[in-house]
Amino acid sequence: MARRKLAACSWQRVAGKYFKKVFLYVIRKGLPAARCQLHASHMIKLTNVSKIYPPNILGVRNVNLHIRPGEFVSIVGQSGMGKSTLAKLLFAEERPSSGKIEIGGWDISRIKDRDIPLLRRQIGVVFQDFKLLPRKTIAENIAFALQVSGERMKRIKEVVPQVLTIVNLGDKAKRYPFQLSGGEQQRVSIARSLIHRPKILVADEPTGNLDTKNTREIMELLKRINEFGTTVVLVTHNREVVNALKKRVVTVENGEIASDVEEGRYRL
Repeated sequence: MARRKLAACSWQRVAGKYFKKVFLYVIRKGLPAARCQLHASHMIKLTNVSKIYPPNILGVRNVNLHIRPGEFVSIVGQSGMGKSTLAKLLFAEERPSSGKIEIGGWDISRIKDRDIPLLRRQIGVVFQDFKLLPRKTIAENIAFALQVSGERMKRIKEVVPQVLTIVNLGDKAKRYPFQLSGGEQQRVSIARSLIHRPKILVADEPTGNLDTKNTREIMELLKRINEFGTTVVLVTHNREVVNALKKRVVTVENGEIASDVEEGRYRL
């Protein structure tokens, strides 16, 4: 009964009064821990990292970037400047041509394919296009992500309603993606990214397909997640979002870091 009442409450109440209780329960108790926990003075550390695509196309060049545990960092830049390549390097969708990438002290520069699932249990990823399976309900979408990682059905049945409650979609668990708004679909994507209680959340243009209202709600959710200790890396070209955050801003131009400001603004 208590869970049903919580799921039915308004978005504002979940984001405020109830968020702390539910989020801390899920992150500290409710979700399975990965076998390897990330601990380091720098949660993310890139040293002289370059990525060159064949035949000779620049992704990023000589990037040095340190992100501390619990930071909220926006990576900004115009299209084709390298910011999405930088994000993909963090969760090993791309491998560096040279340089060193450390995630929580773990050198993933030459990570083996068999270790990538373990890495991605430590890094939640949110995409612009949601990447939901259209023939599965939103609960089934989240459950599927746990199934492919070998989680037991008993645990899956516990975790799915918990993460849906965090994003205030507990009452829509049986709906299909096409029955949800864009903002709701993105909240499902965020819920899915939390299933392994990641230390890092990488959000690659998470508001790119959303209107102003849904953009604001998604950003409030990301800020709340960050407030409870998760390192958030936001890749975006949304000037209003970046300026409203008043957080650290890393600007990428021509594949290189052009500026890195603690309380920055979008100045391109």
